[in-house]
Amino acid sequence: MDTVKEEKSAEEGDRELQPLIEGPENTISNPANVINSHSLDVDGLHYDHATYSRRSSAIIAALRRPSQAIALSAAHAVMHQRRALLRVIENPDYNPETREAKLDENEETNHTLHKPRESFNASTTILSALYGKLLVILGIAIPITDTISPDANFSFYQGFYLYLYFGSIGFVAYMYITLVKEKAIFSIMKAYRKESRSFIKKNTLSVGRLWHSKAERYGSLYLRLGAIAFGIGSMVYSGLEFAHYFELGNNQDCHSNVLQAVTPASRMLLTLVQIQFIFLNSKDIELDRHKIVARFGLMHMIATNLCEWLYVLVEETKHEIAHLADVSNNTSLILHDNLCLSGLAMGSVVKSASTFLFPCTIEYSLICAVILYEMWKKVERIRKGDLHKNASGINLEKTHQHQQNPAGIFEHPHPKSSHHISIDCSNAHKGLFAGILVIVLTIISLIIFFVLNNENGITEQQKLLNRAIAKIEVNVVEMILYLTSIFAVVLAMYRMKNLKYIRKSGGEGAGVLDITLLVVAQAGMFIYCMFSIIGCYYMIAVNSPIPLLTEVFSFIQTCLQTMLVLDGWWRRCRNLEQTKRKPGRELVTFLIIANMAMWTISAMEKNRAEFRPTLLQFFGNWAWTIITHISMPLAIFYRFHSTICLFEIWKSAYKIKGPYGKHPLLPYLQT
Repeated sequence: MDTVKEEKSAEEGDRELQPLIEGPENTISNPANVINSHSLDVDGLHYDHATYSRRSSAIIAALRRPSQAIALSAAHAVMHQRRALLRVIENPDYNPETREAKLDENEETNHTLHKPRESFNASTTILSALYGKLLVILGIAIPITDTISPDANFSFYQGFYLYLYFGSIGFVAYMYITLVKEKAIFSIMKAYRKESRSFIKKNTLSVGRLWHSKAERYGSLYLRLGAIAFGIGSMVYSGLEFAHYFELGNNQDCHSNVLQAVTPASRMLLTLVQIQFIFLNSKDIELDRHKIVARFGLMHMIATNLCEWLYVLVEETKHEIAHLADVSNNTSLILHDNLCLSGLAMGSVVKSASTFLFPCTIEYSLICAVILYEMWKKVERIRKGDLHKNASGINLEKTHQHQQNPAGIFEHPHPKSSHHISIDCSNAHKGLFAGILVIVLTIISLIIFFVLNNENGITEQQKLLNRAIAKIEVNVVEMILYLTSIFAVVLAMYRMKNLKYIRKSGGEGAGVLDITLLVVAQAGMFIYCMFSIIGCYYMIAVNSPIPLLTEVFSFIQTCLQTMLVLDGWWRRCRNLEQTKRKPGRELVTFLIIANMAMWTISAMEKNRAEFRPTLLQFFGNWAWTIITHISMPLAIFYRFHSTICLFEIWKSAYKIKGPYGKHPLLPYLQT
């Protein structure tokens, strides 16, 4: 019975819409009759009740059938044209430009009213930036002063970092407390209005998730997973320092302080809280509702990560210089603080593990600082919709837009999850097998290096010979790796040049963040390569030319690969034929695995200053150790992040966009 009624209603709707679809010349042939029959006033806002109800029923009947959507859009256009013509007929003095001018004047008045608010927001933004800059400058000055001056106060040195750590933890705690409070308010409102949902829907004021804005995606999924892994390494590093304190308490030669336990413990807590805040629950926190606190809190966290980077850098440089002094028996290199590492069980563990763990802290701090800066910039902007929010946080502008968008009825209510991943592995097996060969060759070279470099029970002269052979072997393998990667990058750029270049204006959050991290990390590669090339060139008379050639090829490969990533990030297939062939995908697959091999070599071997003894001799122990510890963590991160960016290209560049993107036969056409 309901079906019969619906069909009749649809037929009546077709009859009502037919005059509107036939054209304006049939509809407004006699304007006077139209005015009398529809009782339309000058502004076109009041209708005869019977006619309006009948027209509304026709529109609703048409909406029930998606086939009438096009006709309904044409009808809306005709109705809008009729209203404009009727205004001109009834009121000869009517001028639409005058009306638009009045609307513009009203908007300008509203904008003028909000100028004090914009001025206040600009002032708080500037103050928060100055606050962050001050903290970073202190983070540079304090650890350097503690290193070079024996009169520095240790309590003040550690107290500064405790202020950074607890300030960041306090900001995150404040944001979570406000989140819990707003959730509780929402639960009360939901329970109170449970029986009046129909009334709320009629007024289109939704009380759902008032604290939840559109979820922001900072960085790709793989970058976030890598950051969590680096965060775990950073917590392990802090945990070893925390355990080392209890061993110092039993040694009378070492002066222990309770701050030596509190500082690494608070750093571990901050790392855990920050991972939760940035990568897991940031979508639930509405930073725009606490602009001042958010600006200063985020800038405090940015400065904390940068100061943590500098702190670990200075500490590891001190450890490395002490190690070089111990190896060379050069007492002039021993610092005023003997670090109490030698001769103690936990001290030896910290000394051995720090070489591999401290890059984790630096890379984790770099990722967090860049992501927090992106969040700080989002708080800086005042969205137009913020001016239309009421006291409850409901965005009336979005609600009004939803009312004016009938096409939204046909939209799916559940959008696709941002964590849904579909991967097509076709046209990648050749690059995969070539990459496996590279990984095997790299692992073999590493094993040979460590065996020859740490062999015991032989004469000192034989040890020196074995270490020289180990370094030459690693340099040769590394040079072969760079040469094959250069060839693969050039060939990939040539094959991908015919793909369509698509880059939307305004910038995509995740893409811009990944590219920014890659460019920042490339600075570390440039620093290490340039100093190595200069030093190897001047020492070529007493050294083999292989290290010089290796660093030259490394520099060339880095430049070309960055160009490939920056260009290939925005490339997409033009047609089904390119989607089937996937030009360049084999080479991108090989480059992903090759960068993993380069990352392994940098993390296991090149991050030590003693890896290049000729450069230690040329620059000096202090200078070359500082250069290595500044540049190599960034270089290691560059190789890691290159694998992420290349994988994003591998995954996204060969997906077709446009009318064929969801074609049901596309999977069969690709095979």
